[in-house]
Amino acid sequence: MFKKALAALAFTAMSLTAFAAVDVNKGSAADLDGLPGIGPSLSKRILDARQQGEFKDWADFMARVKGVKEKAAAKLSAAGLTVNGKPFEAAAAEAPAKKAPAAKKAP
Repeated sequence: MFKKALAALAFTAMSLTAFAAVDVNKGSAADLDGLPGIGPSLSKRILDARQQGEFKDWADFMARVKGVKEKAAAKLSAAGLTVNGKPFEAAAAEAPAKKAPAAKKAP
């Protein structure tokens, strides 16, 4: 009985750590690799870009890490990746809409 309870506790602990958030500014290569969608290549690009300084926000992260755009950022965030503890929000990352050109006046 004790072995079953211990196994259940270990399984629960593993499943909780699988969904734990990893901050891009603090996570190690192993932490990053543990997230779905991040492999050794992407984690190396993240760590290389992080050497220039911490990521300020998701927009900074996407600008500095090649191959991570809005769609990938949304997937990584859903998998548990955060930037400064914040998940990706598509509306916050979108560039402000350009103003429409003024209408020309008739002569």
